Amino acid sequence: MEIKRKTKKEIVKMLLKNNELDEQSEEELLDLLVDQPISIDVDKQEEAKMTKGDKIADKVSEIAGSWGFILGFSTFLIAWMVINTFVLKGDNQIDPHPFILLNLLLSCLAALQAPVIMMSQNRQAAKDSLRNQNDYRTDLKSELILEELHNKMDEILKNQRKILKYIEENEEETNK
Repeated sequence: MEIKRKTKKEIVKMLLKNNELDEQSEEELLDLLVDQPISIDVDKQEEAKMTKGDKIADKVSEIAGSWGFILGFSTFLIAWMVINTFVLKGDNQIDPHPFILLNLLLSCLAALQAPVIMMSQNRQAAKDSLRNQNDYRTDLKSELILEELHNKMDEILKNQRKILKYIEENEEETNK
């Protein structure tokens, strides 16, 4: 049993080394992990660190990835083409048929929109990584607690057997 426990302590020490707790003894590290909560609210932690640019990137990604944006932008494109083809005639056309101005607008929109969406996705990936680390620590803590409970149950059963043996021996002596 002791060999297994030392291995788990070493795992805990490696895990907690990232938190700069390496000055404490192995027993204190185990107690810290078992006795104190280690899970965090990733969403609240990330929200507290968000800059104004991060919030804008998230909002742009949210809007650009919606059906409302797709339908609204499709309506804008069709309206642009209809107005420049059928409503405005001759020299009054703002953007005549190959719609060069419209192509320029679409290229500029794509050039600006893509990096903003990538920034938002990178933040989400970092948040997912933090969430995975949190899940790992929580799982490790649960495993250690279960191991401790298992060891305590073994100890209780061992003591219970000793007590039963003692009672049986005393009953035999009394019955003699």
